[in-house]
Amino acid sequence: MKLTISIFLLIVGVINFLPVIGVLSAETLSGAYSVEFMGNDIIILMRHRALLFGLIGGFILYSVFKPAYQMAAMVMAAISMLGFLFFVWAAGDYNASIFKIAIVDLVGIVCLVIVSVLKYISRNN
Repeated sequence: MKLTISIFLLIVGVINFLPVIGVLSAETLSGAYSVEFMGNDIIILMRHRALLFGLIGGFILYSVFKPAYQMAAMVMAAISMLGFLFFVWAAGDYNASIFKIAIVDLVGIVCLVIVSVLKYISRNN
């Protein structure tokens, strides 16, 4: 069961860590979201967002090896992913890249639910 939990947390960690590549350049960010960024202010904010995703993803990946941090990592991931899904839903008008990211976040939420159930089962056995 610990291996299964680790695998699902690895998936969630990678999902959250991958956007860190956006810190490299505005072009990378623009390509990932299929959005033209107008002005340095938005580029700075989006690169900072990518950095924060790297921190969240890195923490989730770290928690795979340090189970004491898994609950905190799972809560952070859930808040981030559910928040994004809410914003997508609330906006209603978005491009295909944003839709793909929403689907990936939905997969991450499913993984978190599975991990939560497995952790509950293992704790009660």
